[in-house]
Amino acid sequence: MPEEKSVLRDVDADAIRLARTLLRTARAGALSVIDAITGAPAVSRVGVATDLDGSPILLLSGLAPHSAALRADPRCALLLGEAGKGDPLAHPRISIAAAATEIDRDSPEHARLRTRYLNHQPKAKLYADLGDFRFFRLVPSAASLNGGFGKAYALTPDHLLVRSAITDDLAAREPGAVEHMNEDHFDSVDHYARFYLKATKGNWALTGIEQDGFTLALGDDIRRIFFDTPLATADDMHLTLVRMARTARAGLEE
Repeated sequence: MPEEKSVLRDVDADAIRLARTLLRTARAGALSVIDAITGAPAVSRVGVATDLDGSPILLLSGLAPHSAALRADPRCALLLGEAGKGDPLAHPRISIAAAATEIDRDSPEHARLRTRYLNHQPKAKLYADLGDFRFFRLVPSAASLNGGFGKAYALTPDHLLVRSAITDDLAAREPGAVEHMNEDHFDSVDHYARFYLKATKGNWALTGIEQDGFTLALGDDIRRIFFDTPLATADDMHLTLVRMARTARAGLEE
C-alpha cells in the first residue's frame, strides 16, 4: 500500500510566530472541559490573557460550571482565533490541549497574574476582585495550529512558550515598564504601532512585554510586535524599547 501523505506541515519560524501571535493577542476563546457532573464535554467562552512565558491565563467565576469542571479534572482545551470576514475556516486558529492550575489569591503569583490580566483585559477590573473569581493558568501539553486551508501544524509546548532564565527578573520589572511607557512615553507607543505595524495613529497602549516581543492595544484592535533578537537580560528590555522608539521616530519623519 502507498504511504499515506500527512496533512501536517513541518513547523517553521513563521508557524511559531503565528501561534504566539494568536496566543498573545487573544482576549477571548472557547474553553472545552469535562463536565464535573455528567462527564460529558462542555464548552464555554472565556476571557484570556497570558503569563510571561505565554501560558494562557483565565479569570473564572467559582459559580461557573467550567470552574467546577477544572477543579474536578484539570484537563481542558482552549480554542483561539477570530473568524473574521468570509469563510470562517480560512482564518487562523489554534487549539491548545492543557491542564489547568488554580492560583491561590494570597500568593505573590496571583498579584502578577492579576496585573498582566487586567493590562490585557481592562474591562475585567469590574469583577476581577469579587470574592468568587479565581485565576487559572493553563499548562499546555500540545497544540494544533491551522493557518488556513492546507496550513496545519502539530505544535509542542516549546513552540508556544518562551522559557528563559530571565523570566523572574523580567517579571519584577515588566509591570513598571508597561505603566511607565503608557503614562510617560505614550508618543513612543504610538510610534511603535505606526512604524512597525503600519497602524493608524491613536491612543495605543502597551499591554505586556515579554522576552520575544510586546503587545499593543487600541480598543479592540490588538497587535503583536516581535523583537529582532529576544531579550538576553532584563536590562535589555529598556535598551531595546529605546532603540526601537528611536528607529520608529526616525522612520516616521522621513
